[in-house]
Amino acid sequence: MSSSVTGLLLAGIGHVTDPPDSARNFLVVDSKTENSTVEKTFQDFTSSRKDIGILLINQHIAERIRNTVDAYTEAFPAVLEIPSKDHPYDPEKDSVLKRVRMFFGE
Repeated sequence: MSSSVTGLLLAGIGHVTDPPDSARNFLVVDSKTENSTVEKTFQDFTSSRKDIGILLINQHIAERIRNTVDAYTEAFPAVLEIPSKDHPYDPEKDSVLKRVRMFFGE
């Protein structure tokens, strides 16, 4: 399991709804996870799920679906790209920071 997901679950942020649906508010992504699965989950979390206010995504995972992340322009849920233990944060790739820089004319 991803160390980011593990840490957030230990902090009490993870939630799984009761059966029969058993929807989770997180997705564990590894090298075997298809990009289509990541993209579908991103779309679900940002459009269908009304119980999500902030979407945290590791920046290296966001890179796998960069076009979708960059195309997302809604204020809620807010999408924040975070570093992971094995992949450092690169502000040049952050979609939110790109929009802020564009707003300020940089």
